[in-house]
Amino acid sequence: MIKNHIKIAWRNLWKSKSYSIINIVGLSIGMTAVLIIGIWVQNQLQFDNFYTDKEDIYKVWNKNLNEVGKISLQEYTSGQATPALITDYPEVERSARMYWSTSRLLSFDDKKIKSKGNEVDPAFIQMFDFKLLKGNSSKALADTRNIILTASLAKSIFGDIDPLDKTILLDNKEPYKVSAVLQDLPGNTNFDFNYLIPLVKAEEYSPNWNTIAFATYVQLKKGTNVNDFNNKLTDIIKRKTNSQLGGSLFLYPIAKMHLYSKFEQGIPVGGKIDQVKLVAGIGLLILLIACINFINLSTARSQKRAKEVAIRKVAGAQRFNLIMQFLTESLLLSMISGVLAIVLAIFALPLFNTIFDKPLTFSLSDPKIGFFLIGFILLTGLLAGLYPAFVLSAFKPIKSLKKVNSFKKIPLNFRELLVILQFGIAIILMIATIVVRQQIEYAGQRDVGYNSSQLIEIGMEGDLGKNYEAIKSELINNGVAAAVTRSGASLTGNAGSAWGGFSWEGATPEQAKKMGFNLERTEGDLVKTVGLKLIAGRDIDYARMAADSTAVLLNEAAIKEMNLENPVGTYIKWGSKTYTIVGIINDYISGSPYNPVTPLFIYATKKSLFNLIIRTSPVSSIQDQLKQIEQTLKKFNPAYPFEYQFVDQKFAGKFKEQQQTAKLAFIFSGLAIFISCLGLFGLASYIAELKTKEIGIRKVLGASVSGITAMLSKDFIKLVVISIILAAPLAWWSMNKWLQDFSYRIEIQWWFFALAGAAALLIAFVTVSSQAIRAASHNPVKTLRDE
Repeated sequence: MIKNHIKIAWRNLWKSKSYSIINIVGLSIGMTAVLIIGIWVQNQLQFDNFYTDKEDIYKVWNKNLNEVGKISLQEYTSGQATPALITDYPEVERSARMYWSTSRLLSFDDKKIKSKGNEVDPAFIQMFDFKLLKGNSSKALADTRNIILTASLAKSIFGDIDPLDKTILLDNKEPYKVSAVLQDLPGNTNFDFNYLIPLVKAEEYSPNWNTIAFATYVQLKKGTNVNDFNNKLTDIIKRKTNSQLGGSLFLYPIAKMHLYSKFEQGIPVGGKIDQVKLVAGIGLLILLIACINFINLSTARSQKRAKEVAIRKVAGAQRFNLIMQFLTESLLLSMISGVLAIVLAIFALPLFNTIFDKPLTFSLSDPKIGFFLIGFILLTGLLAGLYPAFVLSAFKPIKSLKKVNSFKKIPLNFRELLVILQFGIAIILMIATIVVRQQIEYAGQRDVGYNSSQLIEIGMEGDLGKNYEAIKSELINNGVAAAVTRSGASLTGNAGSAWGGFSWEGATPEQAKKMGFNLERTEGDLVKTVGLKLIAGRDIDYARMAADSTAVLLNEAAIKEMNLENPVGTYIKWGSKTYTIVGIINDYISGSPYNPVTPLFIYATKKSLFNLIIRTSPVSSIQDQLKQIEQTLKKFNPAYPFEYQFVDQKFAGKFKEQQQTAKLAFIFSGLAIFISCLGLFGLASYIAELKTKEIGIRKVLGASVSGITAMLSKDFIKLVVISIILAAPLAWWSMNKWLQDFSYRIEIQWWFFALAGAAALLIAFVTVSSQAIRAASHNPVKTLRDE
């Protein structure tokens, strides 16, 4: 019986080639989208979720309550946190700190490679059990001069030589012995390093509790209740600083960090998981649109199958057998589409990898993937074929054998509803694409606060520090640079942050405890080089004025929050050191371009200045300037390769996640409208086929091609108009909710809906009218000839 069902199903598909192709193309595209999205979703759900003790590993967060009752969180802590947690809390099995990732030069013989890595406490490698290919995890970072390399970095440096116990130079001067080789990090982890070295300068990086500089991790002992433990941490900072600082610490599961890192008032309310749910939902909606095509075309062609059903029933066929026959057809169609979808997914995956920025792969040899694909294909076939199978098998033999000329045997309302649903989904995705792109453009046009063009940043490496003054003089004297300075961090970030421990004239004790700043460091010429605007006072000039060792610049946001009226010349105390406010600068964006600018504290120092900033002269081309800058740096720092970044390009990188969303919305809205129009094309061609004689009679009676085209198109256009009306409020609600995540955001405009609606109408009209014009152009002599 099954063999017979398959034979008949194949004959029916072959007999109706055009409709089979429409269904196969639509289903295969929908299934391809679901496959690719499914691979990405599975990757996201496994982020940092593969460690042996993942249930007991947490990241330590800072929590602060400001004077208006708003809770602010930071996922970085003071370096003092780890020793305190290990010493004072017996529930802690291990704790480890990780300092900011830095790119440094690694040398072995004549081989020199720049790569990024981290300084970590030795317990880090034991907590996060990344696979060691060589070496012992308990001893890998036991010595302060040990280094762990990833397999790819070890291969790049040593080739086929065994790297264990080999000595390499870090920054061309510090010898480190290779103690272990780590398997390359998987794609689904938020850690991003190629080497690890022991953390030995923790006190220098973070000398007190209000200097935040580390990612801190804790592994609790088995059976420890994390909520009870967090309650014990509410007063840890207060106790350790004799009530000089406010704030507290709390632990958050490492396995939740990737997906659930968005907080409101200290409570997790989502994060990346919202994007995962959104993308997964879009994929399922596209598959639904493809299934609707199959349902619509199957039920629309019901008249042609009515006699077949009637004859089968008269011959003794049971309804169950008919249902199985029609389900076999849908399953066969789904299997063909599924095979095609797998092929399409393999070819399309590299394109999506560029969007997701992750090396996503899937292997057909994996039994889990094989079972999933089989189940997915069967489920799609059942979803697409179940309704048509029950509808077609319900025909009454007597009515079916009388005459089959009434097109309204199947309720049109349901089919119209499905078309409305199809186009409604497509229109919502089109509106979403417009909103996301407008939001990115809006934030991109926001005033950064300085002129980012012609600004270059270079890491202060090797001998650049000791030769800084000579490099600066040569670049300016040669006309290559208009100004040069150095800072603690990139302009698109900051050199850390500090909360509490500040005091100034007029500040209340509670205000001083809760005041927080982003930090930046400079020795001078920062305002001139960056192109900042001085609101009051002057720039720091510690390079030429020793008295500026305690000078500080504040931004407008800081002055506003501190309630200072004439701040220049006044004092601000941070810990045990007193600073003089020498200038007020305009607010500039160093964090997210979608968020308000926060208070900034720029202090004078000649230490820990890791970032060289050059404003190139406008008199020559940037290519010539880069060549001259490279020559100068090579002269004073020959061991290091010349690497630079344009500040405007680094700032543009802040829009990466939203640009991913925009690209995905554009692709999926395009697929949705294409599949919807594919179904509309099939329906229009079938209705035109049913009305062939009617069209012929109308032409004989004088009807024009345009009139017949309008007659055949109007019902479909009406459905698209209804789709626009229903989709618009849903799109407004969903995109307005999405925009709430951004403090700096657009207002949704009426023309977003008008543009999406007009595009949908135009595409639908072209699709339907092409078939209508074709039908209306037929010679009535041929169409009216009796069979």
